[in-house]
Amino acid sequence: MNLELLTNQTIDIVKQAAVFIQQEAALFSRDKIEYKDLNNLVSYVDKEAEKLLVAGLKEILPEASFITEEGTTGQEPDPTALNWIIDPLDGTTNFIHGIPVYCVSVGLARGKEPLIGVIHEPSLNEVFYGWQGGGAWCNGKRLRISNVQSLQESLIATGFPYYKFEKQKRYMALLELLMQKTHGIRRMGAAAVDLAYVAAGRFDGFYEYNLNSWDMAAGVLLIREAGGTVTDFNGGDDYLFGGDIIAGAGGHAELVAIIREHF
Repeated sequence: MNLELLTNQTIDIVKQAAVFIQQEAALFSRDKIEYKDLNNLVSYVDKEAEKLLVAGLKEILPEASFITEEGTTGQEPDPTALNWIIDPLDGTTNFIHGIPVYCVSVGLARGKEPLIGVIHEPSLNEVFYGWQGGGAWCNGKRLRISNVQSLQESLIATGFPYYKFEKQKRYMALLELLMQKTHGIRRMGAAAVDLAYVAAGRFDGFYEYNLNSWDMAAGVLLIREAGGTVTDFNGGDDYLFGGDIIAGAGGHAELVAIIREHF
């Protein structure tokens, strides 16, 4: 596969989905919200954007399967295969409430190995993209992780749990500790945006649990190509389908050590 060519083709398809999302943002009303389960929101915008993405990606790489958040393909996912891993609208709750922090996230992976990542944040017209061995980029500018070497100097991003609250006490204790040991904690509400910002050096680290592969696939590729480190909460490599992730720059090892104490 020509990964650079595939990345450029993917960008074109993602941009089409982003245009649709922004058109609908101007018209969206909250009576169109659907609930998948507790606090897990979806709308017709997510579903239609996913259908648009799937149709376009099928054309450029027919042999690939799909793992998608909204399940519009009807396929039974095979995590060991060559898969497009798609979140058509990461940050749906932000979108629904008119908060302009959301994105389209598309990754291509063979098993657990990311090959391509494209994250488009339409409100800022920023397209983060990269491919294995080709670096990470944003609107034509090469991305590098931050040069911060310690957790104490780091600005960290995370996500707050909105279901599976059995870990909440441990999470809050960890949050309290990190508030004291870093420059601060940010919660944007879209994990793919957080990961793209780590790759761009805006955040120095990111951690979250209860994530899915479509939240992470594109961002993991970008961070690795930008020179960063990605692990699960145990410091291993079971993050893409394992549900938890720590990503970052020079303070990554410190962050892993602290999180392991709590989880």
